[in-house]
Amino acid sequence: MHHTRERYAAGRGYLAACTMGLPADVTRDAVRRDLESWSAGTACGVEYGRIHDRARGHAATLLGRAPSEIATGSQVSVFAGFVAASAPAGAEIVCVDGDFSSVIGPFLARGDLRVRHVPLAELAGAVSDSTWLVSYSLVQSATGEVADAASVAAAARAAGALTLVDTTQATGWMPTDAIDADVVICHAYKWLSAPRGAAFAAFSTRAVDELTPHAAGWYSGDDPWASCYGPELHLAAGAQRFDVSPAWQAWAGAEAALELAASLDMAEVRRHDVGLANAFRARLDLAPSDSAIVAWPDLDGSALAALGAAGITASGRAGRARVAFHVWNDDEDVDLAASALGR
Repeated sequence: MHHTRERYAAGRGYLAACTMGLPADVTRDAVRRDLESWSAGTACGVEYGRIHDRARGHAATLLGRAPSEIATGSQVSVFAGFVAASAPAGAEIVCVDGDFSSVIGPFLARGDLRVRHVPLAELAGAVSDSTWLVSYSLVQSATGEVADAASVAAAARAAGALTLVDTTQATGWMPTDAIDADVVICHAYKWLSAPRGAAFAAFSTRAVDELTPHAAGWYSGDDPWASCYGPELHLAAGAQRFDVSPAWQAWAGAEAALELAASLDMAEVRRHDVGLANAFRARLDLAPSDSAIVAWPDLDGSALAALGAAGITASGRAGRARVAFHVWNDDEDVDLAASALGR
């Protein structure tokens, strides 16, 4: 990971990939080129389309899907909203207690769905024949816990239920190219270090057939430039029907970020990140884990304050201090953070 670390200008002491990533050199350069082109009046919608198409391909690689199975947009909650809007009245949705609101809120907002919240460890066992959808994050934002996706998928398949998995806290530090789910959603601004405003989702054949693209617009057709006007509804045959018109400037940086991430050996990245996280956990007398995120109780905020005073960028969530180790970190970051806490 040493060579990869050199691509980031400010990685030392930055333990907040779970909050916002750092741009690599290629991402920074792509954003600068785009700003210069835009400022000079030479930016072109057709070229943005080519950039966006390449980014869709990189996203497909990261999720182990074909590009035709990938939709792009701006936020996780928008894709989750498509699923929620398609649920029949009274449908049962099983969620994780304390999960990130973007994979819960759209279902609660309906008001006519039966939303159940269970502990992460009990998720697979909570699926029944009355379950329409299981919606959860692969890695929990507040705690860093990693779900047993295979068990959840098996339980859902046996019950005939759909599955929605948010990999925003996973894709980029662990392999996510073999997840069995009907909808896999990821925002790229955390571990993938893309500009905020670039998200993508993989849709299974069943999801494409059963869900409604409620935000259908000019980018929902096979050829967006031929879908600009009515009166006809233009829908792509595959997942592109769920596309939300892309924020071009965000995708200019995202394409470079996703290309870099897709070129990495994610098994190696996981070993690196989890190894550092477990080294830090050992300094805090915490048991080892399978996550790159370390979170521990910090109700008074003293641990987060101590980290900040030492120049460490960390985060606090749900009454916990939270740190994350990624490709720009090394053993020195472990020592700096542990020493800041007197450990």
